[in-house]
Amino acid sequence: MVDANDLILFVRVVDAGSFSQAAERADLPKSTLSRRLTLLEEALGEKLFVRSTRRVAITAFGERILEHARRLVDETEEVAALAQHRQETPRGELRVSMPPDLVEFDLAGFCRAFSARYPDVRLRVDLSPRRVDLGGERFDVAVRAAHHLPDDATLVARKLCELRQALYASPDYLAAHGTPQTPDDLVHHDCLALAANDGDTLPWALTRGDGVRWEQVVQGPLVCNSPRLQREMALLGAGIAILPADAALRDWTGNGRLRRVLPDWWLPTAGLWCVMPGRRLMPARTRVFVDMLKTHMDTILGG
Repeated sequence: MVDANDLILFVRVVDAGSFSQAAERADLPKSTLSRRLTLLEEALGEKLFVRSTRRVAITAFGERILEHARRLVDETEEVAALAQHRQETPRGELRVSMPPDLVEFDLAGFCRAFSARYPDVRLRVDLSPRRVDLGGERFDVAVRAAHHLPDDATLVARKLCELRQALYASPDYLAAHGTPQTPDDLVHHDCLALAANDGDTLPWALTRGDGVRWEQVVQGPLVCNSPRLQREMALLGAGIAILPADAALRDWTGNGRLRRVLPDWWLPTAGLWCVMPGRRLMPARTRVFVDMLKTHMDTILGG
């Protein structure tokens, strides 16, 4: 069997004019290059070079092989150029998993702008709260909200933004039940609790600017894993909810439909992450998607 890589090395020796220069350009020891060319000659059954201490001369048989070997080099360079072009020009299908509540951050506007900028990329978006298996389900990107991500050698993660969280309720609810003055007052209120991935109710952990901390599992009519549903319940006067304290809520607080509760207290900041399979080479379509989504979130949260 003839090794195609050895044919390419043969061309490099001919072009360089010597084994020493070819070995330097190929970043190989001269002895390794010489041995591989000897093995190539043995596989072909004839000499490719007439070697002397001063120069390397190609044989007549080598001239005939050189023509085919150059075509192999040309094809290899064309493949490399095509791969480079694909890296520079985003194209192909991009499979993305996102939590449904991301629609609150003008997801439709982002998808439209992304498609307009990169028309050769087809977005396939799965809106689901479940934690997908990127490798097993062949997703390119998963957007996840988490206070921290566990170590995983098979994945790489890039933080998009930080989401501050605070307590909100409707004016009608506060008029009917009173406004909490301290975290301890929350035990007397209807609290819309968050559910963990395993279904357990997450405790509310509040922190004040001076470092004082309060933590407790609250009670109320709803436990769910959707901030959007919690916001809708809060708007209907069903109770007090943890919601992102960012631009996604400004319309609701600005028009008076929601009010901040315990304004001196904050909940832990949640990070929004893009998680990707830990490949050495990231496709251009994945790279530009993550870059553009980060810019979009910065604009939304800072706007």
